Amino acid sequence: MFTYTLRRHARAKYLRLAIDGDGKLVVTATHRVSSIMIEKLLKEKSSWIEAAIAKFKQQPRPYSFVGTVAELKKYKSSALRLAKARLAHFNNFYGLKLGVICIRNQRTRWGSCSSTGRINFTYKICLLPPHLADYIIVHELCHLGEMNHSKRFWALVAKTQPEYRALKHELHYGPKTKT
Repeated sequence: MFTYTLRRHARAKYLRLAIDGDGKLVVTATHRVSSIMIEKLLKEKSSWIEAAIAKFKQQPRPYSFVGTVAELKKYKSSALRLAKARLAHFNNFYGLKLGVICIRNQRTRWGSCSSTGRINFTYKICLLPPHLADYIIVHELCHLGEMNHSKRFWALVAKTQPEYRALKHELHYGPKTKT
């Protein structure tokens, strides 16, 4: 039927299908979900899966990078300097309590923030235009104030990134072209 990666999580509430950053199918389930149930879901959702994979393949990847290990180390170092400097800059305005800042080789996320204040970024932020890197950095910084994507969170982001909707769109689909 479909080739997929199975992720078992004890706290998963639902059987979940997703397409990862490499365009591969990922199934998330609790340990109690049987392989029969997973196969049944895959059969029921086969048209959605095929459409989602096709959509992934058609979408441009405007800010992707493939390189050597040496280049990766260089980019990680550069990304850490950028993240620390821009977090300090924006935190002068927000005044939030920063934790550890890490740079990773994340494939599906530009950044993440934990409830302990740890902020992770992918090294790829240093490859972005500065306005998009700033959007990602502000987005994760604002999670220290609001650990969700509520209206209050977006209002916090909008204080320094009033055009956040357009920036978010550009990040996912590339710059808008004038026709």
